[in-house]
This record gives sequence, C-alpha cells and structure tokens, in this order.
Amino acid sequence: MTWRSPLAALVQWIGLGAIVGVFCGAASAVFLFLLGEVTGYRDGHEVIVYFLPLAGLVIGTLYARFGESIKAGNNLVIDTIHDDGPEIPFRMLPMVLGGTVLTHLFGGSAGREGTAVQMGASLADYLSHRARLGPELRGQLLAAGVAGGFGSVFGTPIAGAIFGLEFVVLGRIKYDALVPALVASLVGDLTTRALGIVHTPYPSAPHVELTALLCLKWLVFAVAVAFVSIAFIELTHFLKKHGEQRVKLLGLRMAIGGAILVVLWKLIGTSDYLGLGLPTIVRSFSDPQLPEWTFAAKLGFTAITLGAGFLGGEVTPLFFIGAALGNVLAPVLGIPRELGAGVGMAAVFASASNTPLALSIMAVELLGANVLPHVMIVCVVGYLISGHRSIYPAQRVTRRKAGGSPANTMRLDELQPSPTANAAPGSGSRGSAPEMQSQDARQQGDSHVEDG
Repeated sequence: MTWRSPLAALVQWIGLGAIVGVFCGAASAVFLFLLGEVTGYRDGHEVIVYFLPLAGLVIGTLYARFGESIKAGNNLVIDTIHDDGPEIPFRMLPMVLGGTVLTHLFGGSAGREGTAVQMGASLADYLSHRARLGPELRGQLLAAGVAGGFGSVFGTPIAGAIFGLEFVVLGRIKYDALVPALVASLVGDLTTRALGIVHTPYPSAPHVELTALLCLKWLVFAVAVAFVSIAFIELTHFLKKHGEQRVKLLGLRMAIGGAILVVLWKLIGTSDYLGLGLPTIVRSFSDPQLPEWTFAAKLGFTAITLGAGFLGGEVTPLFFIGAALGNVLAPVLGIPRELGAGVGMAAVFASASNTPLALSIMAVELLGANVLPHVMIVCVVGYLISGHRSIYPAQRVTRRKAGGSPANTMRLDELQPSPTANAAPGSGSRGSAPEMQSQDARQQGDSHVEDG
C-alpha cells in the first residue's frame, strides 16, 4: 500500500462523513424543533393526554400496514451493519419521525435517540446505495449515520462518534469507521446548532477528589445502577413479548398501553413522567425534596410506553431514571447530590446499552471534566454487572464480559435466547447455536423493541 491509499481513504471518509453529518444535523434540527413545539403544546393543553390510546391505535395501525420492514428499529440498523442486508427503507425516516412526535404530543414516555439513530442510518444508507458503495464502506457509512444522529440530537459530538462505533458489538469498538463517524457527528452537531437548536444545559459537576473510600461508595452505587438497568430491560422486554402473544394487532396493543398510561397519569397526579421529562432531570441535581420513588415511576411509565410499541428511544428516559436514582443514593452514600445525579444519569444508560466509553465521554461533554473518573468507574462496573442484556438485542458478542468467547460472533438474543429468563447476570449457553435456532432467535429479538 502506498502513501496515496490512506490519503485517498481519508479524503473519501471526510467527504462522505460530512455529507452524512449535514443530513443528520438537519434531520435532528427538524426533529428537536417539532419535539419542543409538541411538548409545549401538551404542557399547556394536558387534556390531550386522554387521547393517547387513540393516538396509539392510529400509529400502530399505520406501522402495521406500512412499517413491517422497519419495525426492528435500531436492531435493523445493527443487523444491516453486520450482515450487509438489503437497503434500509427510506420511509423509516418519516415514519419514525412522525410516530415519535405523535408519541410525545399525546404524552408517551419515550426518548429521542432511537429516532435520531434510525433517521441517520436511513439517510446514510440511502446515500451509500445512490453512490454504489461497496459493503465495507457502506457499513462504515451506516456507523457514521448512527454517530451523526446521536451526536447532533444531544449536542455531544465526541460521544456520538464513540457511540456509533461501540453500540454495534459488545466489548469492541468498530475502529474502521472512526473517521467518518467522527466527521459525521461533528458536522451533524454544527449543523443542528447552526439551524438554531439550543440543547438543554446541565449543572457542572463539582470537583471531588477520588479516594479509596469513595471508590467503594461508587461500587455500591454501580450495583444499584446495574440492577435498575436490568429491571428496565427485563420489564420492557416482558411487556412487549407477552403483549405480542396476547394481543396480535399492534394498534390495539398500543391503544391498551396508552389507556394504562392515562390511568397511571391520573392516579399519580402529576405530568412529570410524561414525554422526555427534562425539567425533572435538571431538578434531580439539586432538589432534596424529589420523591424517592421518582426513578421507579419513570421506569414504569417508559417500559409501558415502549413495551406497548410507541416510538422514540430510551436515552432521555434512562437519563431521567439515572439522575433521579443518583438524587436518592448520593446523600445516603455521602456523595454530593449534583455529582451523584450526573453519574447516575450517564451510568444507567451505559449499563442498559453496553456503551460505557461513549456515556463516560457524554457525561464529560454535558457536565464537565470533573465528572471523571467517577463516571467511568460506575459505567464500567454497571456494564459488567448487567450481564448479557441490552436494550438492543441485536448487539453482537465476540467475547463474554466475564471472559471466554462463543464459537462465533453471536447476537445477544442468541447468547441468551430469552431476554425475560431468570438468569444470573453474565449467564448464557456455551458455544454457538444451530443455524435454525439462530434464525428463530433473530426473528424473536427483532420483535422485542420495535422503536429502538
């Protein structure tokens, strides 16, 4: 290989990554603008929440009719990156965008990362097929689309780049896509900001010296984080699996889920657990009067929303859950409340998505450098304790967290076929599954979380 080859590759990666970044940034800007508008309208007209079951019926009916090929959501993106499957249908972008905006308008408890990632991936794959790119470059561009969507929707371009490389394979980073992912995430973030989007500011983490005693406290904190993330994963998968078994029609399942959420909303007497919940996340950093069960309530609202099939993502709800959990644990462990909330905000999602590096970096981008090394300790330990579970069942496993490799690369839902099994963290069958079992597990896994 001559010196010209890496230079030509660099130029190509920068050019393609920049194009993907502009597309992703523009899509995220439109998405975030619409989310702000519908959230503001819902806050001023809460009577609209009563129509959440009807909205679920309409969204579910449309998705069942036109969205069968894209229902796997983020899992479809992961499978396509690995298997070089058919082109991701471009209709994923308008359908997931419209479905998520309607979910938030009527009060569903969902996030935005799933939508941003899927929009970015569909845009990147559209570009790769129009440009007739080969399988290797196509996979790199898909990772760039994920990075561009994630980085631009949260205003965290470095974390976005790492997330696009880390979330595909458990325990390994897809370094071959590093340059296009970084470029796409940086350009995407710049584009979103240039279009007038202002991201939510979070309090800066205080400087706290790391000591041996504090390390022990963080270990206790990490155990709680891991079990909360496990509870979220298992409950969401349980509700989706059993909902699909008992109610075959997606629209009807979503209508039932919406009705349950309306009842819970009235029983609990507050709208804090509807939508993204950004004000409560910020409040968790300083309010000693935040109810101790706040994190559990948001966990339940979100698991029902996503388990029923509503669209969105998990990041912001998991930020809410983690920040509220940190608000409770920090004073008990003698940790500053604002530091505990910040670490919990990042660590719960890191544990649930198997992305400890991306979320540690994201915490720094959102909260400042003082959050290191505290957040890294909790993210890594939470990631290990949570075992072979994920909000993304299609993640590949090349090496188990506790050591030892399966006979070949496997999906998480093939390593541990039943996400709702009462297995200890890190458990799973040894060796590779037969081909027919692998196909069955893949079909089952793709149906667990339709919205990503």
